[in-house]
Amino acid sequence: MNKDRVEGKVKDVAGRIERQAGEWTDDPKKQVEGAAKQVEGKLQNAWGKAKDATAKVATKADKKSAKPPQRVPDAADSEDEKDELRRSRG
Repeated sequence: MNKDRVEGKVKDVAGRIERQAGEWTDDPKKQVEGAAKQVEGKLQNAWGKAKDATAKVATKADKKSAKPPQRVPDAADSEDEKDELRRSRG
């Protein structure tokens, strides 16, 4: 979880509180300001989630490219390979 997600959630909650307080006091200005802060928090939180997802994908790609998967030959494969080598050599 990154900084944007945390800050976004804090703004979202603060906006909800401010909007609710505006509703209780019949203050339309506070309601609008709270709703705006809430939207800003939701956007920042979504941005943080996108950054986390991108980092996660990049980390997985780095791990995959660091070491390619290895195939362990079984006994049947080695016999087939030996036969092919014999045939190709003549």
